[in-house]
Amino acid sequence: NLSGDYSLDELKRYAEQLEEDIEELPEISKVDIRGVMDKEVEIVVDHLRAEAMQVSFNDISGAIAQENVTISGGDLLVDNYRRTVQVVGDFQSMEDIENVIVKSEADAPIYLRDVAMVRFVEQDKTSYAREYLQPVVSLDIIKRAGENLIAASDGINLIIAEAKASYLPSNLNVSITNDQSDQTRTQVEELQNSIIFGVLLVVGVLLFFLGLRNALFVGVAIPLSMFMSFMVLSALGITFNVMVLFSLVLALGMLVDNGIVVVENVYRLMDEGKSAIVAAKLGVGEVAWPIIASTATTLAAFLPLAIWPGLIGEFMKYLPITLIVVLSSSLFVALVINPVLTSVFMRVGEEALDKRRSNRVSISLAGFGLVFLVLGAVAFGNLLIIAGLLTALNAHVLNPAAQVFQNRFLPRLEKGYERFLRFALAKRRPWFFFFGTASLMLVAFVLLGAFPPKVEFFPSNEPQYLNIFITKPIGTDIGETNRVTREIEGMVLEVLNEDRFMRLNPETGELEAYMANSVIGQVGNGTSDPQEGPSLGNTPHKARIVVNFVKFQERQGQSTRDLLRAVRERLSGYPEAEIVVTKNSDGPPQGPPINIEIRGEDYDDLLAFATALRQHLRNLDFAGVEELKIDVDKRKPELPITIDREKARRYGLSTQNIGYTIRTALFGREVSSYKDGEDDYPINVRFEESARNNVDALMNQKVIFRSASDGQIKEVPISAVATAERSTTFSSVKRKDLDRIITLSSNVLEGANANEIVAQMETALEGFEIPEGVRFAFTGQQEEQAKELAFLSQALLLALFLIVLIIVAQFNSITTPFIIGFSVFFSLIGVLLGLVIFQMDFVIIMTMIGIISLAGVVVNNAIVLIDYTDLIRERRRRDQKMNSHLPFSEVVESIVTGGRTRLRPVLLTAITTVLGLLPLAIGLNIDFVTLVTEYDPRIYIGGDNNVFWKPMSWAIIYGLTFATFLTLIIVPVMYWWITRMQYKYFLKETV
Repeated sequence: NLSGDYSLDELKRYAEQLEEDIEELPEISKVDIRGVMDKEVEIVVDHLRAEAMQVSFNDISGAIAQENVTISGGDLLVDNYRRTVQVVGDFQSMEDIENVIVKSEADAPIYLRDVAMVRFVEQDKTSYAREYLQPVVSLDIIKRAGENLIAASDGINLIIAEAKASYLPSNLNVSITNDQSDQTRTQVEELQNSIIFGVLLVVGVLLFFLGLRNALFVGVAIPLSMFMSFMVLSALGITFNVMVLFSLVLALGMLVDNGIVVVENVYRLMDEGKSAIVAAKLGVGEVAWPIIASTATTLAAFLPLAIWPGLIGEFMKYLPITLIVVLSSSLFVALVINPVLTSVFMRVGEEALDKRRSNRVSISLAGFGLVFLVLGAVAFGNLLIIAGLLTALNAHVLNPAAQVFQNRFLPRLEKGYERFLRFALAKRRPWFFFFGTASLMLVAFVLLGAFPPKVEFFPSNEPQYLNIFITKPIGTDIGETNRVTREIEGMVLEVLNEDRFMRLNPETGELEAYMANSVIGQVGNGTSDPQEGPSLGNTPHKARIVVNFVKFQERQGQSTRDLLRAVRERLSGYPEAEIVVTKNSDGPPQGPPINIEIRGEDYDDLLAFATALRQHLRNLDFAGVEELKIDVDKRKPELPITIDREKARRYGLSTQNIGYTIRTALFGREVSSYKDGEDDYPINVRFEESARNNVDALMNQKVIFRSASDGQIKEVPISAVATAERSTTFSSVKRKDLDRIITLSSNVLEGANANEIVAQMETALEGFEIPEGVRFAFTGQQEEQAKELAFLSQALLLALFLIVLIIVAQFNSITTPFIIGFSVFFSLIGVLLGLVIFQMDFVIIMTMIGIISLAGVVVNNAIVLIDYTDLIRERRRRDQKMNSHLPFSEVVESIVTGGRTRLRPVLLTAITTVLGLLPLAIGLNIDFVTLVTEYDPRIYIGGDNNVFWKPMSWAIIYGLTFATFLTLIIVPVMYWWITRMQYKYFLKETV
């Protein structure tokens, strides 16, 4: 936005210079200048004088076109040089145009100045732009699809900075508003910091469970897997976006799972006395197929999401693709890289830490860091200092704590778990645990029905900006629309300046408004509501006000939802225009939350029914409905002119003659162009404004033409062959699937549940009378919800089918899929109880994806546990040289041994996955970059990412937390139960 003590022409000139520079950026599609119009040469014809001199529009346009030309005459040889001959006729000034002879009768020339006025003016106003009620010249910049938004914004900022340093005056105000990259930057930064925070938490947990050396073996999977994933994603043509970054956060805890199993197994074998090489080979051999199968089941859970159809599928597909690539990379690291590292560097037992040496290393790192700080390398110096502090912290705190944890707490935990597992497998307790868990599942569903959560399609985010769409009746002059819009802008500013939305300035001691970065008002072109579809042509009856809020962390706890409600309340019932206040929505574009499509053939019947339906719903006064509006208006004023063809032919006139005369009089006709320096301006011919807005003058104007029959000039008033009637018509006629359609739609107020409102409306309309040939249906978000829920349900079933197929192939058994399938089903208990207890919303898209993701994660531990139990049974059978099966008591011991051996990796995989998601789930944001460079962590809780990803993150956390209990207790119980049935009914043994 450009503003200052300059004329609009000067501001426009600066805007055009910026426009040229910005449009050269490869990321930019187009730049539109708002708030100022292009210039033109306007020839305003005095219709009375023109008629008196028998001068027609054709006479004027023909004369202009014939005079304003430069013609090449060829080459002329003079003194052995060829000179190019040009007949130069381009207009050089307004006087040249005024002195054009448009007609000559009886040797009496008629000049253009005799019948018209020539002036260099702005074209008719089609847009206004303001910032905080002050006129500005705005550049609306549109990015190319698929290009980098942040790179585009950086390029624009660089161009503006260079322009300020070169040709823009120092007192010219340049402001950047509605920069969509700000939100993207914030989301990207929050996700990047969540990744860093998650890595620290995961490595910290590994340190306590495995010791520093083994934690590093497992932790190396994080950078290696991500590096490999970046190369694969780049090869697939996938660039970094918010979905990719969240996928990395989600994968953070899972990509170390395979490494944990491999490293822990190799360490156990070395602890039993095997050499590093042998332990690495045997350790990988024992768990290779189980972790391949478990990884395959996780990929199978996400694979159906990769074929998600529709617009939402285009938005969400990066999640499964990224997870598939990252987890495949982690499998490669676990099977190839981890064994190599463990065979060379692994040692049994943690070496005694030399604190003196650690102190020397810590002091050295800190010292080098201080040197780099003095040299100006702040970030690198601070990293060295932090590394020194972490070295000291590890030596004096973390390592001793890890030793206590590994040597005291973990053994006690393993013994306690073993005792509890023996207790659970004794007598008839397995039946109690299984049916108790099944009963808990039933209770969870009952509680969900008794205390149903709020159901949403996508998460309801805190508004980052408001769009206030203003619509006047079609046909309203842009000047009137501008007046109303300016008044509404003032009302919005009054809300922003209310005490509750202000803060105390510590420097001045006065209250100041701080919630909005900018308030931009635009009138005319480019202001239509996108939900109404693209607007064709000029829209002088429409306007838009955009209120752009400060970042979440700068709002001092003030919710922009409160401000949205306050604006809606302030503008409610405004009499002079239809006003719709909307907020930005994260995720892919969605239809209106309340959307009723009315179909039929007769548009009058459709509009009558839509009007009656709207009034009926208004009378019922549903709470939470903002404003029901019909997308078609029959009040569009028009002036149809009907031609009497017989009379017209009698005078020698055609419909085309009359139509062009009227169009030229009103709209004008571009007859040539006027060149001023490097710029070309159109030359338009039309009536003077007073005649253009006068129906009598329009109809009484004469069509002047030369008769083809006798060659005489004839003048025929349009009113002699045509009649004009004032009437109204439809603003547009819309079709969908070949049916004529009218849409009745509304937003919902902040905090209202669209699904509940629609359900109430459907119930209320059950007995509503519908005319013959008319039908209606609720569409918009409701239609999308039904489609996406159906797909996600099918995706979950397909994922479970693929998982079962992989398990059957791995175990060559039909009972094992039964056990694992129940563990996946029972893991829903955690999700459902979490939703009910913590009163969280059920977000159809995000929560369902969380449940599907959970299915893949839960299967992993169950597969590894069951496979290892089978391995122990087989080893015991071979050790005892038994050709058939083990005694059932030995099977119970195998179950207990397998559970105790796999306790540590099961806990680790669950804890790392949960901790990897926890920063995003609770919305804890720490800016590690500013922490290192400015000593300011900028800690805050909440934000857009928290609102958007929280439902998915908590669904996985709740489900996985409960599923860990399932894996450690219910899976062994079910394994015991199935094996007992096999022994009793198939092997005919007493157990």
